[in-house]
This record gives sequence, C-alpha cells and structure tokens, in this order.
Amino acid sequence: MKALITIAGAGLLLASQAVFAAGNIEAGKAAAEKFNCASCHGKDFQSPIDPAYPKLAGQHRDYLAQALKAYQRGDKGPNGRANAIMGGQAKALSAADIENIAAYLHSLPGTLVLQK
Repeated sequence: MKALITIAGAGLLLASQAVFAAGNIEAGKAAAEKFNCASCHGKDFQSPIDPAYPKLAGQHRDYLAQALKAYQRGDKGPNGRANAIMGGQAKALSAADIENIAAYLHSLPGTLVLQK
C-alpha cells in the first residue's frame, strides 16, 4: 500500500510539472496585457497593425515560446532573432512569462492555416 501511495504521489508530481511546463493561460493573458502585446499584434492577436507582423492567435505553443527565447538571444546568439522592438520586449520576460504567454496565445482562436 505504501508503494502504491508513493507511485501515485510521484505521478501527481510529474503531472503538475507537465502543467507548469505547458504554461498558465490566465497568467499568460495577464502578462500579454502587462507587456502590451496587442499594441502591435492586434487586440485579438490575429489582426496586427502592420501586415509584416505575425498573427499570434492559435499559433503553436512551442513555436511561440522558442520565438520569444530567440528574440531574447538576439542575432548574436545561436538561433537568435533580430528585431529591435521584439528584442526589447522579450528581454523583459521571465521564463515563466514566456511559457504563460505562449500558452495563452495558443489557446486563442486563430485563422492560421497550413498550405499543402
């Protein structure tokens, strides 16, 4: 019985870590508001103010997280991205902010489609 409780506890711990790693949607919404992401990407995150800016709503969570990390690294870092605005915005984000914002944006309905 003790072993079963230990295994169950370990399973719950792993499950809670997986949820954390996936980000918190509500915290992501708050962070997106705090960092004013909608000012460029549009209030619905699928109608950016400039056609050159990406639509973020519904985008893959892991892609969004990696893109924000790449903006933090800048063009000098490995697999980095250079953009003066996004570089400055991303540098202010914590690792939790990135995961949460990615989870939030991924949860939104979007119009992105794959071309075949």
